Amino acid sequence: MSTLTRVTAAKVPVTGAAIAAALLATLAVPGAAAALPQHAGQPAAHARTHIPFTEATVEQGDDGSYTVKWSAPGVRKVAVRANGRTVARGDGHDSVVVRGLPAADRQWFDIVPDHGGSLRLADRLIKLEGTVNFRDAGGYRTRDGHWVKMGEIYRSDSLEKLTEADLAKLERLGIRAVYDLRMKSERAQAPDKIPAGAEHIVADVLAGSDTFTAMPKTAAEAEQMMIDGEKFMVSGDTARTAYASVFSGIRDEDDRAVLFHCTAGKDRTGWSAAALLIALGVPRDTVMKDYLASNDYRRAANEAALAQLPPEQAKIYKPLLDVRPEYLNAGFTEVQDTYGSFSRYANKALGLDTRELRDLRKDLLLG
Repeated sequence: MSTLTRVTAAKVPVTGAAIAAALLATLAVPGAAAALPQHAGQPAAHARTHIPFTEATVEQGDDGSYTVKWSAPGVRKVAVRANGRTVARGDGHDSVVVRGLPAADRQWFDIVPDHGGSLRLADRLIKLEGTVNFRDAGGYRTRDGHWVKMGEIYRSDSLEKLTEADLAKLERLGIRAVYDLRMKSERAQAPDKIPAGAEHIVADVLAGSDTFTAMPKTAAEAEQMMIDGEKFMVSGDTARTAYASVFSGIRDEDDRAVLFHCTAGKDRTGWSAAALLIALGVPRDTVMKDYLASNDYRRAANEAALAQLPPEQAKIYKPLLDVRPEYLNAGFTEVQDTYGSFSRYANKALGLDTRELRDLRKDLLLG
């Protein structure tokens, strides 16, 4: 087990992420209730062989069906397998809808081409009663044709509303380490609920940030607050310590499956996921799409929060609840300006030297 990192602060900063957290907490926006598909554990390991798929996704519908899409240039036939049997077939570029599968914690599909390596995928979103933005960090293709394993690393919004059923499901998912990226005030107001057998590790990203001291008065000020907060996540001392702790846990195979989360699961969590995917070789445009997906997963909760405010105030606070390309791009720019390259950032801030980065990719990539 990796050494625990506990970062605290003498005073609580008022940052964009913190204000968004406080806004959501004050308005007590409930999580979206949904039934969770079942999965008895992590997916089986795959051999190192070329995977011909350039795109592949699984999405669960509200009616319990699953849409499986893929693209595999040069492949003529693809079989889709679930629960040990073939449930659909297609060609090299196809989309199928699978119905009638039994309820599961998480439904996995093996997408098997007529030549080359197969993929094991599930819907990225983990539907729980107490969260709205709990999802798998894997299932993405790298620039050189590898795929990030699913069932290993998870990201989420706050966990204080997890139900007993949620916790039991997360225990079955094999969550063994929970990295809490929130500030001391957030943790005190909404203590984490974690599954049995998991360790709770504090990795307070914003503990050292005192850039902001007041609520924004305009939407432009709120946007700048979020941009400045993103920069701090890259170069702030406590941010570097916190994220180095997370990546230490990810590197430690005994700790996996690993979950990292903040309050909304979009800013501090968003940068952690973005840094991981970039380190694994996922293209930046794919990383951006993953980052922006929080707008979709959080839409209902955010709209409910803003609906409780006067229109002019809602306009000012909306940037705090959004994720926007300019926010994440500010982080990428800060990496370049402060470290010169992502590899130097990974080494100096995340504690990943060349060998450790190579081992991380070997451990978390397929193909």
